[in-house]
Amino acid sequence: MRVVVVGGGIGGLALGAGLRRRGYEVAVFDRDTDVAHTGGYHITLDERAQSALRELVEPHLVRRLLASASALRHRDRDAFWDRRGRLLGFGPELGGGAGVDVDRITLRTLLAEAVGDDLHLGRTVSGVERGGADRGGVDQGGLDRGGAGRGGDGAPRVLFADAAPVTADLVVGADGTHSLVARHLAGGPVNSPAGIVGVSGRTARGDLSAGERRRLGLRSGLATGPRGSALYVGFLDPVGNAALDAPELRMSRTTGPTYIWGAMVAEAAAACLRGLRGAELRDALPGLFRERGWAGHTLEVIARADPDSVAAYRFHAASTRAGDLAPWPAGRITALGDAVHATPPTAGMGAGAAIRDAAALLRHLGDAGEGGTALVEAVGRFEAGMRRRGSEVLTLGMRTVRLILAADSPVDAAAEVGGLR
Repeated sequence: MRVVVVGGGIGGLALGAGLRRRGYEVAVFDRDTDVAHTGGYHITLDERAQSALRELVEPHLVRRLLASASALRHRDRDAFWDRRGRLLGFGPELGGGAGVDVDRITLRTLLAEAVGDDLHLGRTVSGVERGGADRGGVDQGGLDRGGAGRGGDGAPRVLFADAAPVTADLVVGADGTHSLVARHLAGGPVNSPAGIVGVSGRTARGDLSAGERRRLGLRSGLATGPRGSALYVGFLDPVGNAALDAPELRMSRTTGPTYIWGAMVAEAAAACLRGLRGAELRDALPGLFRERGWAGHTLEVIARADPDSVAAYRFHAASTRAGDLAPWPAGRITALGDAVHATPPTAGMGAGAAIRDAAALLRHLGDAGEGGTALVEAVGRFEAGMRRRGSEVLTLGMRTVRLILAADSPVDAAAEVGGLR
């Protein structure tokens, strides 16, 4: 069976690695020319995501990941603050779990290594279509109006902007929030803006004042404020808090205690940030938060960030209702991860869900045998499970989004911490 994966993010590479490991003929196409060309932020992998990853890659790659990851159990309990930096409460103890945080670049590099020569970079996909003489018309961008995978025996094809089409037994869209593949299958958008603009960056702990180092501590935390503003500060230390004590295997981008932060503001108020990048974006953000009553010291983690790490992005979200996800009949074209269940980063589970999708699809393909009706039925079973997974992570992510957007005025500390918990 030949499988073509459109998109070389975390989910696409995880699937490609698993397919290669199981002996499938696979090709993963991504428009990036370097796997390190991605956001330099951190990803949380819970026990379920790690278990799925072990199904997809060789054990030695899992060991390298853990040697390059920061164990949540070594962190202090998460904290919740108000906009003035006052402590509101703590999250649950983290000592009993096996969850880890890892740099996105580190994880993507490891997965790309597992895919090997089956990863094709610098390839821009322009469309997908059902092959064969019975396929429907092709609209702008090369999309098949007949509905790929919705009947007929034609093998699906992937079209490229500057190369010949590629035919496969199965095409999987792992092309993220703005997925061309999922949009084609659904006949339109599969997610919408969530109402928040996020700005992320990295700040070395040593670059902060002694007072802020004491306040933030060796933990992650979240502060919310009025008029739809919030600041997440994640603590990452893959060296001091390594999940696996094996320095010879370490390849993490982060080499010391670092805060990976994400500032969030209601989209209607973010117009002043439009078009700004790097240092300009970093320097403009604290003023926006001070206008909303935030104390200056709480914004130090932003002001002292590495300017090359600062980037803005728009939150998108699919429906939280499982029945609304993957709204197409099963066929020989499918999708996974954010292409189906685009999830705001407030859940901390988007990448893990994509890895779990990849492992689930691989298991169902193993049950299907060689193509035909069995393949379509296997895809249908995979999509049913993916809808449930997607609904779960979206519900968690949107709970925090709604809390932020609801904070149009200062709220009572007790009510705030209750909502955060």
